[in-house]
Parts: sequence; C-alpha cells; structure tokens
Amino acid sequence: MFTGIITAIGEVARVEPKAQEALLEIVCPYQALVLGESIAVDGVCLTVVAATGRGFTATASAETLARTTLGAKKSGDRVNLERALRVDDRLGGHIVAGHVDGVGRVRARITSGGEAERWQFDAPASVLKFIAEKGSIAIDGVSLTVNVVDSEGFEVTLVPFTLGHTTLGDKRAGAAINLEVDVLARYVARALEGVAPRGGVTADLLARAGFVGTKAP
Repeated sequence: MFTGIITAIGEVARVEPKAQEALLEIVCPYQALVLGESIAVDGVCLTVVAATGRGFTATASAETLARTTLGAKKSGDRVNLERALRVDDRLGGHIVAGHVDGVGRVRARITSGGEAERWQFDAPASVLKFIAEKGSIAIDGVSLTVNVVDSEGFEVTLVPFTLGHTTLGDKRAGAAINLEVDVLARYVARALEGVAPRGGVTADLLARAGFVGTKAP
C-alpha cells in the first residue's frame, strides 16, 4: 500500500526482456532495501528481487508490461519511486494500491501567469467512469486532486514542488501516463453492480445504498 507521495526519482539502468516478463534494474538513493519489499515504480507496485548496492532489480510480468507504461521503459528513463507505507507513516496523499487501472495521455499543459499549471489528461472510458470531481487520482504514482472531469478525460493542478520533485515535470502533450483511480470508487461501483437503474448512479440511489446520508423531511 502507498500514499502517492513520491520520495525519490530513480533511473532505469537496464531492461532485460525474458520469455513472458522483463527484469528492470533501477538506480535510486534508497538504503537498506529488503528482498521482497514493495516499491511503486511510476505507480506500479513491484517486488524487489535483488539489491544492487546502487538500487534494486524487480520483475515486471507480461500483464504489467501490457497494461502500464513500464513496457516502453528503456535505459536512462527517469521514474517516480515510493516505498511501501508503514503503519506509523503519515498518509499525506491518499490510499494507493499500486495497481494501475489504465494508461492515459497528457492532453495539454496550461499556464495562466501564476506558478501552478493546469494539466489536462485523456483517459480510457473504462477508467474515466471512476474519476470524480474533487476525488483523488494517482498519475504515475503521484497523488493528485481532480478539478474537472469532461467526456474525454480530466484536469488537475500541479504546483511547482510537484513539477520539480517528480517526473511529471518532464512530460509533454501526448506523453503516456499510468492512472490509478481512488480505490473507494472501485468498491462503490462493485457494490452498486446490478442495483443501478438505466439512468446510472444518482444521489437517491447512493442514499438508499447507504453511501450518503439523506436529509430529514
């Protein structure tokens, strides 16, 4: 489990393709890495299979390579890193599982005179249905708040600190990014399967299902 607060930027040192998977070697500043521990690499939960002295190696399965941006990584690429959440850690972002739901793309970076930037992303329909205004989203492992949702994607605001301390600052229009929706959205959708009318999820339906309160008459 992760929080979406990036703690280091790593660099891909080597990608070694295998029969149905790939071995990734990541150079990073993490110390005292433990075999078997989980590290989120651009938002993808990977298991440390070896500590190299300058970082770690991890195996990405065929499923992971096909459903995330890790399949396109090459030597020299920078990646966002986060070690797994400890019980006594601060939850500074939101609950992130490291299970990527799909790959989206940067639509536009918009500056308006201030230091912060508005970023627009396109998202697959299978992912977009779980994204809500003022909800949380993990983009390449970075916890962000959704400001606007439209028919093709969504918009967030990125402050200078985030741009400077994650790889998002490297991205340009058209760049592919990993998306993970808020885990709560998945469970709400699952709980409402077979219950929602043709009109979709409504405030009344959520109230009857116990997810929101109802006003007293």
